[in-house]
Amino acid sequence: MQPNLMINDAEWDKLISDVAYYFEDLTLKRGFQYYKQNRVRSFRMISSRRVMAVVEGREDYAVSMELDSLTDSHCDCPVQGPCKHMAAVLMSVAESQERSVNMLANAKAVIDRKKAEALEAAAAAGVSGGRREQAKELAGLIPGATVEEWRNYMALLTAPLAQTVRNPHYAERALSAIAQAKADLPPGAELLFQLNAHLFILESLITPSGSHNAGSLSSFGYSLGYYTAIAVSELQEAITSLMKRSLPLASEPEAWPRLKDTLAHVQLEMLTESRDRLREQPYFSFCYDQLWQRWIAPNASDPALYLEELEALRERAGGLGAAVNRSALLLAESRMYFYLSDDKAAWERLAAASERPGLHPDELLGCLEPLAEAGHWSRLAAWLETTGPLLSSRLYNLHRYAGYWEEVVRRLPETEPRMWDTLSAMLPLSGDIYEGKLLDHGKWREWMDYQLSSGKEPSDFRVSDLQPVEKNAPELLLPFYHQAAERFVLEKNRHSYKAAVKLLKRLAKLYKKMKREERWAEFLDAFTGRHSRLRALQEELRKGKLIP
Repeated sequence: MQPNLMINDAEWDKLISDVAYYFEDLTLKRGFQYYKQNRVRSFRMISSRRVMAVVEGREDYAVSMELDSLTDSHCDCPVQGPCKHMAAVLMSVAESQERSVNMLANAKAVIDRKKAEALEAAAAAGVSGGRREQAKELAGLIPGATVEEWRNYMALLTAPLAQTVRNPHYAERALSAIAQAKADLPPGAELLFQLNAHLFILESLITPSGSHNAGSLSSFGYSLGYYTAIAVSELQEAITSLMKRSLPLASEPEAWPRLKDTLAHVQLEMLTESRDRLREQPYFSFCYDQLWQRWIAPNASDPALYLEELEALRERAGGLGAAVNRSALLLAESRMYFYLSDDKAAWERLAAASERPGLHPDELLGCLEPLAEAGHWSRLAAWLETTGPLLSSRLYNLHRYAGYWEEVVRRLPETEPRMWDTLSAMLPLSGDIYEGKLLDHGKWREWMDYQLSSGKEPSDFRVSDLQPVEKNAPELLLPFYHQAAERFVLEKNRHSYKAAVKLLKRLAKLYKKMKREERWAEFLDAFTGRHSRLRALQEELRKGKLIP
């Protein structure tokens, strides 16, 4: 983003304060859900203080946000004042500024937290000397401890917070408590310790009983509260950030045992995790995928590692019996076959997993990013062909999937027909990206055929949406406008007559652009004559200066 469009720290703090003051907490919650569902489209920062976007709701709503004065902002929706569409756009502002989206979504709690900082600081200063001594003692044990022992130490360090409400502030305090036992660890071990600390706190957030026994999440069809969900989301962001850092296993091979112990713990939680959250990937499934993609696969030169994991998955599943989630098992096996370059076996397991409920689309598309990063375009095309038709959720934004197709076609132009075949087979789910790509590739007739077959009307589009077709193939719009105008007239009411005249004026411009004014004059004479008895229509034609 251009430097002159960046929001400085003072402006960011003021925005949080203003959001907390003007928006209801429930409105922020709903706006955050809209943001997470990728409903914000056409996002543009006009300046560092003004933002425009379109938000998908019951229909598309145009939103204009004035960051210096939120009361001067506007949304086309029926709500008077701050609404969830405005809130969703503000979340996108935070993302574009690389600021914490969750902090903005939780603005009221953030402000309350700042007010309580003095009390918290006093409470922290009152930590007993005995607990400080315990933290110091544990710090001496951490360098030689196993992952299981680390987790036991973390339980001791966070025990005073056991009755604390599970929210973002709890997560911060728990991480701070674990940091009291700061140990001198090599870089690889330090990363693994930090990962396990975040996973430990993640479990304490999503496990109502507070138990940290592996596999304890399986029995809970538990719905998180709003503030707990915010904390979980922040932890996932932190875990993703941690795993983007390189794990130096080549120079620190002694870190492998701890890495494998961490994997075994995550594997068990992943296989027994509840999968009833349709809007986001299950927590430990996400961690499991990231662990392999970021840390293990880049350091694995021997395919035996993937074969060992396949065996471990099946052995663990056999021991869990009915407690194992079959979707999670199939997805994990698919990823191992992917790393073994056995794509057929990987696809078979993905197809079987896609038939089960509770599957998040990101889990079907998780192998696309590694292929794109490695530049394996031919293989990526095959994966796009196979995985796209497995998607069945309308809640998913397919623009990232479409972006991979663009990358493939740009490098391998001969794959373009395969892209069109795949996207057309995915209709109507792929409708938005299919339409967009038809326009991007100048397939004007195909685009118009799709609109007509979908029963679309010109009123379904903004004028700017139709400008590319109007500029490059105006003749295709003639039947589109003609048919719609006639349908409006048949409704026989003043509103529909106005809409018909509006379309006729657009038709007049098209005929003039095509230098077919005589044909337009003939049509207009026939049209007015055919509907001469409709006085209201004749009045609207005169108002529109189409007839004298």
